[in-house]
Amino acid sequence: MAVQLPEGALGRYEADGYLLLESFVDDSWLARLNTATDRLIDASRTAASDDFRFDREPDHSADDPRLRRINSPVDLDPTFEEFSLDGPAADLAQALLGPDVRFHHSKLNIKWNDGGEEVKWHQDIQFWPHTDFSPLTIGIYLCDVDEAMGPMGIVPGSHAGELYDLTSPDGRWSGSLSDDDVARAQVANADYLMGPAGSATVHNCCAVHGSAANESDRMRPLLLQTYSRADSYPLLGVGTNGKAGHNAHRLIRGSAPTSLTVQGRTMPTAPDWFRGTYTSIFDHQQADG
Repeated sequence: MAVQLPEGALGRYEADGYLLLESFVDDSWLARLNTATDRLIDASRTAASDDFRFDREPDHSADDPRLRRINSPVDLDPTFEEFSLDGPAADLAQALLGPDVRFHHSKLNIKWNDGGEEVKWHQDIQFWPHTDFSPLTIGIYLCDVDEAMGPMGIVPGSHAGELYDLTSPDGRWSGSLSDDDVARAQVANADYLMGPAGSATVHNCCAVHGSAANESDRMRPLLLQTYSRADSYPLLGVGTNGKAGHNAHRLIRGSAPTSLTVQGRTMPTAPDWFRGTYTSIFDHQQADG
């Protein structure tokens, strides 16, 4: 179903690098998403410590689960799969990116109550580089979010600025801006996105963003899913692109491009056999003979 963006929303996204759409998701979808979330939280109570589905806080336990993140929920429950690949989130991605859309990955950041951990200032594209900067992430607040809950803050216009080094001074990957870069990124100007349950956040992959710890007595589940234009390709061999989940890189709307431009040279490309069957060059050439 097509999404009708509010007047001027696309222009604001392009200028600022982010959007907030209050009450974007209706009550029916919210109930389904929260029920699916509860199922996975319950599963975390008895899951093995090395179960990749769950990123736990240090004091997580079966009696008192405390999760930081559920990894790739789109691969874990059909509700998330439908929502992200063929539901409201996919509709919104298409409205922002155009007719041809590729899915990259999903995650559910929980930020538990009474001290759920902060997310330090960072940009996303360094984690999963693509051939362009079209990737964007759509977040859905599954509950009402206020200032005490550690809402996401985004620096307006930062998507068009510097791409920062997310390593520490000793060369270790930290995934966050250094103190000097935080000052240069002008995070004091960040806009903190709050709103009722069902509100959608959108941010470009280059936007500087982060969030404080959750000091409230309510957890703050934020469902996140990332998309790009269909002619934007994730670069394997760097970052998390090779670990993005079973549905990663899937074309979910429109048609796949038949050519690719690299360093100003355009070439027709082979089909995408990521989920299909490729035999050999001989079979394809002999089929034409």
